[in-house]
Amino acid sequence: MKTFSTVPEGPEKSEEIHCPVCGGADFKKKWDCGGFSFSLCRSCRLILQNPQPLFEALDKRYDEEYFRYERENDRIFFNLMIKGLSDIGFDSLYPESGVERNFLDIGCATGFLVWHMQNKGWSSRGVEICGPAAEWGIRERRIDIRIGTVEQACFADESFDVVHCSHLIEHLNDPASFLDEVYRILKPGGRFICTTPNASGLQARFFKSRWRSAIGDHMFLFSIETLSRLLVGKSFTIEKVKTWGGLGKGYGPAYLKVFLDRMAKKLNFGDVMIISSRKS
Repeated sequence: MKTFSTVPEGPEKSEEIHCPVCGGADFKKKWDCGGFSFSLCRSCRLILQNPQPLFEALDKRYDEEYFRYERENDRIFFNLMIKGLSDIGFDSLYPESGVERNFLDIGCATGFLVWHMQNKGWSSRGVEICGPAAEWGIRERRIDIRIGTVEQACFADESFDVVHCSHLIEHLNDPASFLDEVYRILKPGGRFICTTPNASGLQARFFKSRWRSAIGDHMFLFSIETLSRLLVGKSFTIEKVKTWGGLGKGYGPAYLKVFLDRMAKKLNFGDVMIISSRKS
């Protein structure tokens, strides 16, 4: 079953783009998903929607229905984020101490991770484009969430020790400009931690257009190679890459899922990847 995705009410304005990883303009059709499709950059092999909806159209998708989805699943998503941070050894990178550190979660939804990091002693803030989700987090969790994009939040230069985003970068129109902004607001040596579907994973290669992450809300589907290349091109140094999810639940016998899940972490062919990088 595919990941939740919004359904536009009518036609949306769209435009052709160049590849944000290599700047290429030569694409071929890869997957027809019915109503939208994904193309492949012939130069760097990035998978993307092209043409793709403009920001003004995408912004409208993150409404009350999207908030309900995030609210109903926030415990599940939080637990997955904590497991991802554990996989890259986050706590060992930042042992408990009296040093004040600043954490930003972009695409924080209802702010569960922001609240958690605040309780761990971090100065913690969030950014969320879905107004109802952000307002709920501000009201119920009493945390600092800026409504809109990270560019609209207008943080000062070198504000954060860690910038985190989970299942966000694939939704953006311009991931290259997004990384420019992340670089600007990170302190020297600060870390950017990014979780996103892995287009080089086993499930993507096997299911293709039926892959659960091949949805209309995803503008880009990065592989480990293409996301790493984009990060390095924006002056980040890759520190660690981990993946998880060898086989989706219900797609095979339990013993096979256990085996493939274990091997996905060991050999990095999992369905989802987390990349920890550092501001050079």
